[in-house]
Amino acid sequence: MTPLFRRVLTAALLLAVFVPAVLWAPAWLWAILMAGLIGMAAYEWARLSRFPPLSARAYAVLLTLCALALPRLMAADWPGYQTALILLAAVFWLLVAPLWLLGRWHAAHPFVRAVAGVAVLLPTWAALLYLHARGPGVLLGVMAIVWIADTAAYFSGRQFGRHKLAPVISPGKTWEGVAGALVAVALYAAVLSAVVGMPLLSLLIMVSGLLYLSVLGDLFESWIKRLSGMKDSGNMLPGHGGVLDRIDALTSTLPVAAGLLMWMERSA
Repeated sequence: MTPLFRRVLTAALLLAVFVPAVLWAPAWLWAILMAGLIGMAAYEWARLSRFPPLSARAYAVLLTLCALALPRLMAADWPGYQTALILLAAVFWLLVAPLWLLGRWHAAHPFVRAVAGVAVLLPTWAALLYLHARGPGVLLGVMAIVWIADTAAYFSGRQFGRHKLAPVISPGKTWEGVAGALVAVALYAAVLSAVVGMPLLSLLIMVSGLLYLSVLGDLFESWIKRLSGMKDSGNMLPGHGGVLDRIDALTSTLPVAAGLLMWMERSA
């Protein structure tokens, strides 16, 4: 089995499980599934951060329990806390993560890594709940931006890639791959504009911004893996590595997309 075939097969199996869950899982089951997803990603983050095995498990359990308990414990105050998590992610991805990469920070102290993991993962979980509550089409529509960009970047980079995007951080990524992704998401925006009736220019601006964030999320995880000396965050998903490898670009795009939707709803 070739690496490409293994990658495509794993992606197809994931979609076969994930898409029905998005479409038909009730809110309570969706929340449990997403808490489990974040827990697995938290364990991989802890291992990338060189936490001892017991501490890595404790960290994953703690974030999973937070994801399961917060909406119930906060009750009527939960929307406010959900908004706060989205704002936390926006600050992290628009300010902290770019500086982290530009400065090539190691930030190896366990406390710093633990806090960074919370800023990366809990807002992603909050965004998954928020977008799912707005309808499966909304969540899948946002995630499709990342999936389309990732696929287009992979194939255009393999075919035309010559100029490295960030050779110190991720030698495999190229500017040609980014260009291919930009063309693909622009076409997606045109189709979306025709379907939902939103102005094309507004959609182009939004999908381009989310594309930037998806690249940033990918590069950020690549830098953390490079510091840890690990090629993949785990080995749970053949052809894709670990859970965190599969959702790295979503951790940066989903919370900001949720924040944009919140702003649009409150401005309407």
